[in-house]
Amino acid sequence: MSGMSTRDPLPQDPIREAARNWERHGWGEVAAPMAAVTAIMRTQAILLARTQAVLKPFGLTFARYELLALLNFSRERRQLMSKAGALLQVHPTSVTNAVDRLEAAGLVERQPHETDRRALLLALTDEGRRVADAATEALNAEVFGATGFTDDDVAALNEILGRFRAQAGDFTPET
Repeated sequence: MSGMSTRDPLPQDPIREAARNWERHGWGEVAAPMAAVTAIMRTQAILLARTQAVLKPFGLTFARYELLALLNFSRERRQLMSKAGALLQVHPTSVTNAVDRLEAAGLVERQPHETDRRALLLALTDEGRRVADAATEALNAEVFGATGFTDDDVAALNEILGRFRAQAGDFTPET
């Protein structure tokens, strides 16, 4: 796929070269896992850069988009702020910062909870829903539908990374 990077490709794979260096230094037993971890991190950086480029015209970061999407998918297009943070797996301070920016842009509103004065609801505005829908369409077309992975790659990655995340305590797997 062309147009995937803003610079010319390197003449060789630096991660493969790093693995060779690990082997030369006597760390052969961890050379392949080091290369896998490093490749995952580099892949994440590439995918994040693509995602950020698609979301920039909407004035969104991926973190803010995730919050808008979460609200857009919720039944009443609103969510407890604490629950949103838990579902997005981010620190409350990060949720507050994202909400501040989204609220300033007129995309979400903070609302008091009807029965719990300590709780705060986040509600998607009509403009927030419009932006969430348009950003999702753009991401589907330009990132999620054009990853560069085959269908088999995607299935294998979902299985491998899901198993890793479950083993790391990210979530409790379904039984």
